[in-house]
Amino acid sequence: MTATLISLISILTGIIGANTTGIIFKKYTFGIVGNTIAGVFGSIFFIKSFGRLGFDPLSILQSGNINFKLLILNLIVAFFGGVIAVILIQKLKAKMNKE
Repeated sequence: MTATLISLISILTGIIGANTTGIIFKKYTFGIVGNTIAGVFGSIFFIKSFGRLGFDPLSILQSGNINFKLLILNLIVAFFGGVIAVILIQKLKAKMNKE
């Protein structure tokens, strides 16, 4: 497994998180395409921001083997990155429509 594949899996996890949020909470839905875009950007932003703490794709593969604890942490952060991105975009949309 390469760092690129881990990054793509993280982005897919963010997409799943964003679309799951849209399905469960109808208030936070932008449709499949909107939630997918929010999930991509949310997961990338969170992994780039918090990945510096030691669970970025290069750190996961640093020893030559896959560190599964770091991989799980990476996927959890990507999932919640997608969820939080959808929620923040919905709040921004509501604020812009109010004015």
